[in-house]
Amino acid sequence: MSDPHPARAAEREDKRSFLQKLAEFIHPGPDSAAELIETLAEAEDNQIINAESRLMIEGVIRMADMTAGDVMVPAPRMDLLHIEDPLEQLLHQVIDTAHSRFPVYEGERENIIGILLAKDLLKLQRAPELNIRALLRPAVFVPESKGLNDLLRQFRDNRNHLAVVIDEYGRTAGLITIEDVLEQIVGEIEDEFDIAADAGDIFGLPDRSFRVSGDTAIERVSEAFGVDLLLAGQGANGHDFDTLGGLIAHEMGRVPLRGETFELAGLRFVVLHTRAGVVRWFKVSPVSPGSTA
Repeated sequence: MSDPHPARAAEREDKRSFLQKLAEFIHPGPDSAAELIETLAEAEDNQIINAESRLMIEGVIRMADMTAGDVMVPAPRMDLLHIEDPLEQLLHQVIDTAHSRFPVYEGERENIIGILLAKDLLKLQRAPELNIRALLRPAVFVPESKGLNDLLRQFRDNRNHLAVVIDEYGRTAGLITIEDVLEQIVGEIEDEFDIAADAGDIFGLPDRSFRVSGDTAIERVSEAFGVDLLLAGQGANGHDFDTLGGLIAHEMGRVPLRGETFELAGLRFVVLHTRAGVVRWFKVSPVSPGSTA
């Protein structure tokens, strides 16, 4: 019986030439992720794909072997809200840390009872009789061993943007956001509180301190606060520093961690936010006479 669809049969034929088949036999496809990444590098060298595409594909490949524990924010560096804190204190913490979502705990920090969206605090301002507990969203808990591919699928299906990571004993190990996962593919994502890398700026905060980008030019910070940061730095002269983050990292001898404090030229610098190994935001305020860091 003849094929009623001869055109489809022709489409199923192997149209590769003998030389193509021989080349593929001699040089088979990659057998491992490392070989595949090498192949992508060759494709970029041959201008088959551009550098950005290669990096994104590599991110997808590498992410397959990564877990929540690999990219989470460790528990000691988590910014949490206490359910019993007054509204004014909660607002100050939300403004200072510049996050959009916060785990909320009761009693001990280990006892996370829900997630509070920063925008929901506006409801308390308009209706003080509301109980903050009524505004909490359910917290999502995932193990440290949770694969990033599975976690990204879970974030997408459940429309969650944050999960609390727990260790094998059920203790809080850290937290992870959908942004943390996506950054493994596309690189650093700027959020609504971030600014362009070459456009650092200074913003006033309600407590009369200032939020300053780590990318802000040293000269701009010195002028804004009436000090000479380079002159005050120990051993900074002779070094080519352009940004506040670079100067502070040099003075401390390492990249500071979130929550760490450093004093220079009569100013106190508190690290508010770090990402990709650099400080994104400092909180800056004058050092009060007789105070300690």
